[in-house]
Amino acid sequence: MNVRILLIFNILSILCFISCKEEARKSIKKIVPSFRQDSEAFIVRNGDTVQKVWIEVADTPYKRQTGLMYRKQMDLNQGMLFVFDEERPQSFYMKNTYIPLDIIYIGKNHTVVSIQKDAKPLDEKSLPSEGPAQYVLEINSGLSDQWELKKGDTINWQDR
Repeated sequence: MNVRILLIFNILSILCFISCKEEARKSIKKIVPSFRQDSEAFIVRNGDTVQKVWIEVADTPYKRQTGLMYRKQMDLNQGMLFVFDEERPQSFYMKNTYIPLDIIYIGKNHTVVSIQKDAKPLDEKSLPSEGPAQYVLEINSGLSDQWELKKGDTINWQDR
């Protein structure tokens, strides 16, 4: 008799566990951050602004680590600017990033150090800068070619 009660109790416990687990899975929602317009960046060539882009600024360890992960799209006139405490060689990868990007490495003097074009979504391959950079601007893939952006161009932005 005790074995039967124990068996029934175990079966009911397992069913309850499975049911609770399924309910918990249904209630968990991934939160995808929406674009936060913190400032504007200006691409300057020969003293003239040739392009303007709204930027979200990643200036804390958490924001820099998360970046554009989990986002499914970004408007053409938007980008993310990563701000680091010091100028040094940088390297990015596309883990959990669904948007193809151009990654622009920028020195402390706001000049373009190098560009990694057409970074593939979800690719964990390292995409290093060609020299020391203190800032990194991520924009939609193809825009650096469309804007004819090149090494030595200046990118300025308004501080918040």
